[in-house]
Amino acid sequence: MNSPLGGMGGQNKGMSPQEQQTIRMMQGAFESCVVKTAMSGVAGFGMGAAFGLFMSSFEYAGPAMNEELVKQTTKQQIKHAFKDMGTRSLSMAKNFGKVGMIYSGSECCIESYRAKNDLYNSVVAGAFTGGLLAAKAGPQAMMLGAGGFAAFSLAIDWYMHRD
Repeated sequence: MNSPLGGMGGQNKGMSPQEQQTIRMMQGAFESCVVKTAMSGVAGFGMGAAFGLFMSSFEYAGPAMNEELVKQTTKQQIKHAFKDMGTRSLSMAKNFGKVGMIYSGSECCIESYRAKNDLYNSVVAGAFTGGLLAAKAGPQAMMLGAGGFAAFSLAIDWYMHRD
């Protein structure tokens, strides 16, 4: 089995003990919940920024344009569009990053506690994430968010591990 940092499994024959120790330390760091959570947050932030940029571009296409915007000069319209794109990208980036961090961190903690990697971890982490994200809206929203996110997590994890 190929490991991401150490070449082929246990074949570290050409490496010094210090290099082997460094590789073990790096692998341990990448397996920690803190690093997984941070990496998920960064990846979510990047994907959210791209998604926000993509989605904001659709607002300026079609008949539902703001009349005040149409009356402005081209330079003002472009300035307004770029400002709006940046605002929406940042907003989506923060939201995607937050969701990624909460889900990944909770799943990693559950997996570490249970010492198992199965669908149950995804379902519980999804329920926790959905409930936490809907906490400000009240208990009914929390239950709906927990159930919805748990079902979505179950479906995605089942599909990814169905072999």
